[in-house]
Amino acid sequence: MATSLKKYSVLPGFGLSLGYTVLYLSLLVLVPLSALFARASGLTWEQFWGTVANPRVLASYRLTFGAAFAGATINAVFGFIVAWTLVRYRFPGKKLVDAMVDLPFALPTAVSGIALTAIYSSNGWIGQYLEPLGIKVAYTPIGVTIALTFIGLPFVVRTLEPALQDLDRESEEAAAILGASRWQTFRRVIVPSVVPALLTGFALSLARGIGEYGSVVFISGNMPMKTEISSLLIVTRLEQYDTAGATAIAVVMLCASFVLLFAINMLQWWHTQRARGGA
Repeated sequence: MATSLKKYSVLPGFGLSLGYTVLYLSLLVLVPLSALFARASGLTWEQFWGTVANPRVLASYRLTFGAAFAGATINAVFGFIVAWTLVRYRFPGKKLVDAMVDLPFALPTAVSGIALTAIYSSNGWIGQYLEPLGIKVAYTPIGVTIALTFIGLPFVVRTLEPALQDLDRESEEAAAILGASRWQTFRRVIVPSVVPALLTGFALSLARGIGEYGSVVFISGNMPMKTEISSLLIVTRLEQYDTAGATAIAVVMLCASFVLLFAINMLQWWHTQRARGGA
């Protein structure tokens, strides 16, 4: 008589695992976010709209999302080059360069902001040469973008490295044998394989940039309508004991961030499905 034996597993079953997952995410993510929405709901619609549509607040939105998107885009390009160099080549000092990539992870954000301000101020190591050319970095949107690029680089590099390591070099060799140029091999063989990882790194860099505070608050100068980011505006409202206004701005930031990340994830899913369909 045939008997079916249940396979032993070290890990708990699906039901228990899902229960722990939902509980953990609820305590760490859903409950705090729900409290944020609940606090903002204490405002009337007129009060809420008057807070989030204030010209000063709108200017902070434009700077925050614009600089974060620009920084993530720069990281997507140069982060790919850094990851490619670290994966494909051996050279003296490679371990040092690899460790330098993680510096933005290790440094406190305030230290990063002070260091960037010292370098790019009008009398800094780099700023003193840019100032005569009419290029002002510190206390401008350019400085904010540089700070967000600095703190977002490791997300792109560390996400791309495993994808580049898993690339099938035989496909590249086959493309070369069939007469493809280096550019054609890069565009038609390499890029399609790493696009999902590149989009993930871009999304992580973008998310970090949108929520960044410490490294930006020093180099931005915090001038209203010019270099004031949304995170600083939220802190300012809290210091003025305007908790409802701070949560209203935070809710808009949260919703906008969710929409952006959802769109990027959908683009990543679409590209993955398209690649599977063409395989």
